[in-house]
Amino acid sequence: MPVSGLLEELVDIPDGIEVGVEGDSVIVAGHGHTLRRKLSHPRVEITVKGKQAAVRSEFPHRREAALVGTFAAHLRNMIVGVTDGFTYEMKIVYSHFPLKATVKGSEFIIENFLGEKFPRKTRIIGETKVEVQGDAVVLTGPDVEAVGQTAANIEQATRIRGFDSRIFQDGIYITKKAGEALNG
Repeated sequence: MPVSGLLEELVDIPDGIEVGVEGDSVIVAGHGHTLRRKLSHPRVEITVKGKQAAVRSEFPHRREAALVGTFAAHLRNMIVGVTDGFTYEMKIVYSHFPLKATVKGSEFIIENFLGEKFPRKTRIIGETKVEVQGDAVVLTGPDVEAVGQTAANIEQATRIRGFDSRIFQDGIYITKKAGEALNG
């Protein structure tokens, strides 16, 4: 059952940020970063007029109505990403063997995890910058999905298998997520 009329959500574009639509891709550029994302649906349209981007659908069904809000949220996240960026903080926790974490190119390397001989490695995704500061790991970048997935990859790389997780709580865990866009 379609919702009557036109459903439209407006996203404000701050000064110094450029938003463009090329085919089914949205490009947000500013402050030295450019983010491109494919946002397409046959019944959802994205247009840019001056300092606002409009995400709209005419006579939307439930799915299209949900996509209007989702596309607007993605657009807001991209704008926050190129202006302020996203920061995740992680904490290195160990009680049995001193864990050593390093960054080499586009890989995050965890050595001596639970006394293992071979290092565990995980990918750093996109433009995410990873810094190890003592027992803290700080991830920053313009793309919320790349930063979040990199943090999840690091957390998964130190997942414990074969030991009692109540006793062996060693690992690298997400403690703080900052720079998230507010919905509204």
